[in-house]
Amino acid sequence: MSDINVNQVLAQMRAMSIEAGGKAQPADSGGDFAAMLKQSIDSVNQTQQTANNLAKSFEMGQSDVSLAEVMIASQKASVSFQAMLQVRNKLVDAYKDVMGMSI
Repeated sequence: MSDINVNQVLAQMRAMSIEAGGKAQPADSGGDFAAMLKQSIDSVNQTQQTANNLAKSFEMGQSDVSLAEVMIASQKASVSFQAMLQVRNKLVDAYKDVMGMSI
């Protein structure tokens, strides 16, 4: 998994967050990387909060939340977090490579 394209992973994270949240796909803002990264992190956070809320609802015995929903939401949160972690690792590696270059 060392040859992952960062842009591809970010695009996948956006697609997953849109699918999970049911939001309309945002238009491309011209490549503002910081905004795109923040949006991806926010969507991962939202996915984790949704999974936690579903788990709490299930634990409290609410009948409208099934165990399957809780497990699926939990796995989505886990996968999205792992993808974000891989993007962070790639960004750190790229930063180290750039800082190690001689001028």
